[in-house]
Amino acid sequence: MKKLTRSLVVAVTLVTLLSACGKSASINESAPGAAASPAGIGNIDATSKELTVYTALEDDAIKSYLASYKKKYPDIKLNIVRDSTGVITAKLLAEKDNPQADIVWGLAATSLLVLDQSNQLEPYAPQGVDRILPEFKDKNVPAHWVGIDAWETAFIVNKKEMDKRKLPIPESYADLIKPEYKGLITMPNPSSSGTGFLTVSGLVQLEGKDKAWDYMNKLHENVAMYVHSGSKPAKLAGTGEYPIGISFGYRGLQEKKNGSPVEVVFPKEGSGWDVEANALIKKQKIKQVSQQFLDWAITDEAMKEYNKNYAILAIKTDSSVLPEGYKVDPIKQLVKNDLNEIAKNRASILAEWDKRYNTKSEPK
Repeated sequence: MKKLTRSLVVAVTLVTLLSACGKSASINESAPGAAASPAGIGNIDATSKELTVYTALEDDAIKSYLASYKKKYPDIKLNIVRDSTGVITAKLLAEKDNPQADIVWGLAATSLLVLDQSNQLEPYAPQGVDRILPEFKDKNVPAHWVGIDAWETAFIVNKKEMDKRKLPIPESYADLIKPEYKGLITMPNPSSSGTGFLTVSGLVQLEGKDKAWDYMNKLHENVAMYVHSGSKPAKLAGTGEYPIGISFGYRGLQEKKNGSPVEVVFPKEGSGWDVEANALIKKQKIKQVSQQFLDWAITDEAMKEYNKNYAILAIKTDSSVLPEGYKVDPIKQLVKNDLNEIAKNRASILAEWDKRYNTKSEPK
C-alpha cells in the first residue's frame, strides 16, 4: 500500500494533469443582455442578477463561505441547491437536456469528470486559475473544472462507548473487520455520498479490485447500517448510538470541537480522498454572474474560509494552516489516487457495491 509523499508535489497527487492557465474571458456586449465570449462560450447573459448553484458542500459551511461573495455582489440572488454528492450528481445527469443549475460549486471532481464525459460542462478558466496547483484542475485549456480543496476518509470513534465495552479504538482498516466491532459501525452509502464513494474507491486503489471486495465483504459483517450522508456517521458516533463512524476528517473534528467524546482516526493504511471542485454548466446562454462566481470561488478570501475546515487546499500559500484538530499534515495520509480512472469506473463500482451491500442501507 502506497501513500503520497512530499516528493511527489507540495500538495496532493490527484492525477497527472497539465496546467491550465489563463484568465476569465472579457465580455464584449453585442446586444442587450448578451455578449460574445472569446473563450469559445456562446452567448453571454450580462443582465441576469440570479444564480442557481448546485453544491455538495456542508450546510453549516456554506453561509460562512459565502460571506465575502455577498459583500462583493450584494445584488445577486443565489438559489443554493444542496444535497449529498450522489444526489447532486444524479440530478445533474438527469437534467442534461434541460439544465437547471448555472454552476456547480464544491462537488467531487470524480463526479465532474463523469459530467464532463457526458458533455455537460462548459470550459471556463476563472481569474486566478494559474495559481491553482496543476493536480487540482482539469488538464484542458480552458479548464472544464477547477478544484478548491480535498477531503479524506477518517474514522470517528466515541471514546466513552469504547471504554464501556473495554474495546480499543480502531486505528486501521484491518482493525475494523475484527469481530469485536460487529454491529458498531456506520458508513456512508457510496451511491449517495461522496465520502462513501471516495472510501470505497480508495480501498480499490489500495488493494486492487479483488482484494478490496473481499475486504468489504468482511467489513459488511460489522456494519450496522449504511447511511446517505458522509457526515451522519460522525454524528451517530458523537451521540454514541453507533460508536464507530466511517466519515471524513473535518466532520469528526467538528464533532469533537462541539464537545462530543470522539477521537478522529485516519487509517494507518491511508485515506481515500477526492477533490471539491467547481464547474460551469453547459447551457444555451451563460450568465456573466456565473463566471463571476467561479472567479470569486478561488480568491484568497474564499480559500481562507475553506482552510478553516479543510487542510488540503488547491492553492499552496504561506498562510495555509492546518485546521484546529489536525495533528500532522494530512497530505502524508492520502493514498495514491487516479481520479480519471475512478471516474471511468464509477458506475461499475457503484453497481457492484449496491448488489453486494445495499440491503443494510437506511431508507431514503
